[in-house]
Amino acid sequence: MGFSAGAADLSEAAKHELDELAKSLGTDEQQRLQLIAYAGGSVDDANQARRLSLSRALNVRAYLIDRGIRNTRMDVRALGNRSEGNAADRVEIVFLGK
Repeated sequence: MGFSAGAADLSEAAKHELDELAKSLGTDEQQRLQLIAYAGGSVDDANQARRLSLSRALNVRAYLIDRGIRNTRMDVRALGNRSEGNAADRVEIVFLGK
């Protein structure tokens, strides 16, 4: 799920995607997730990028919690600007299984 550069707010498209995810997770209480967040920036901005990526992951987590997904089912990893490729401003949702 992508974010605008420098922003941590969820877009309407991201909210719709998370609504669908919450519905599917509601049918399987054992499914766990890992939220891996990235933010763009230079090496000099590593701390700021990590804080921004953490804010993004926490916003995704909070949105899912508001939709009834327990916080104990989600792990958060904020990797800042340690992204390979050019799609740095994102949160990846990885299914960890049961």
